[in-house]
Amino acid sequence: MNTSPPSFVTWFRAAAPYIHAFRGKTFVVAFGGEVVDEGQLAHLSHDVALLASLGVRLVLVHGVRPQLETLMVRQGIEPQYANGLRVTDDAVMGCVKQANGIVRIEIEALLSTGLPNTPMANAAVNVASGNFVVACPRGVFDGVDLKYTGAVRKVDVPALRGRLDAGEIVLVSPLGYSPTGEAFNLTVEDVATSVATALAAEKLIFMIDGPGVQRGRGRLLRELTLSSAEAWIARSKKKTDPALGRASDIDRFLPAAIDACRRGVARAHLVSRHVDGALLLELFTHHGIGTMISRDSLERLRPARIDDVGAVLQLIAPLEAEGTLVKRGRERIEREIGYFTVIDHDRRLIGCAALYPFPAARAAELACLVVHPDHRNAGHGEALLLHIEARARAQKLDKLYALTTHTAHWFVENGFHEVDVGELPAERRQLYNWQRRSKVFVKAL
Repeated sequence: MNTSPPSFVTWFRAAAPYIHAFRGKTFVVAFGGEVVDEGQLAHLSHDVALLASLGVRLVLVHGVRPQLETLMVRQGIEPQYANGLRVTDDAVMGCVKQANGIVRIEIEALLSTGLPNTPMANAAVNVASGNFVVACPRGVFDGVDLKYTGAVRKVDVPALRGRLDAGEIVLVSPLGYSPTGEAFNLTVEDVATSVATALAAEKLIFMIDGPGVQRGRGRLLRELTLSSAEAWIARSKKKTDPALGRASDIDRFLPAAIDACRRGVARAHLVSRHVDGALLLELFTHHGIGTMISRDSLERLRPARIDDVGAVLQLIAPLEAEGTLVKRGRERIEREIGYFTVIDHDRRLIGCAALYPFPAARAAELACLVVHPDHRNAGHGEALLLHIEARARAQKLDKLYALTTHTAHWFVENGFHEVDVGELPAERRQLYNWQRRSKVFVKAL
């Protein structure tokens, strides 16, 4: 990121809506033991502390796979798998407990850092961990008893909320406990998904090995609905190698993200653990750097509301400044907001258009059609036009006019043809600005 003063101020202001939106919300951040093993935890802990300082309620769920495998190799224990899951016998369970202790202590130590001249200075982060997860054994698969490999049965929501209400970051290990006093080895995705859904979290974030879900020649898919994510899985030809007994991060975490969204989590994210500041870049920039999964499309066409006035003014201001649009003051937009349709993309307006009807002439004017520069050439202008046409037809209007000084070709490409100013409805013709000499186009509805 460019750190020159104007760029920093612009970025900080752009992040402000996200800061306001996230305050008081619950995020579950899940990451594998690789983050600890490969030295990425320090940067992640800085970002976690910053989120906590902004009022985000945080639950961290960690994995221990590399630490566990190292301990098993040292003790000469051969890994066994069934149905893609590790068989956890007594010897392996001993390594599981040791690995979880190592990773948990490492995370707590880094979150306790408070050295001057570091991002953790004056952070005063309190970390809570405990037996928040009740588990049960997975049982027998293909004739193989998985023994102490378990599944989440229940999450102690009151206990978790109590810690979060106290302003603490909650750290959850991939261990579960039974009412009979047994401990079970769990997967990080099972724990993270169960915790996120039990808390009705705003976000579930998986820190993964790759950049996110990709298509074709490595093109990152930044946003997926549940249906499109499931379609991607159906198309994917990646298969788990039985000899390895494990799946790729996408194969593990994308189904977990889908499951979480189906069970009430608002958004799930797959973000690269290799990018310094990935958590902040995903959360506080509009496009993010990973893949976000949501139940429904993030974009929707809807009637404008009075609280959209400021955003509409921001959208049209650059085009007013260059003379493409006639200047409209705030008072006028407030009076006419009922004429506007907007495109809302994840709580941010990226497009607008207005329909001004002239019922006596059975006609209307399409005006103030604007799409944010970051979202142009993606069909948003055409979508707004189609919606405006539908509104005009619903009002029993026969013609749609548009006046422009710069975008004549676009209107022609979308079915308009140029006419003389005299063909405008009389009411609109009286307001025609002869100094601007806008071209007039019309489309039969």
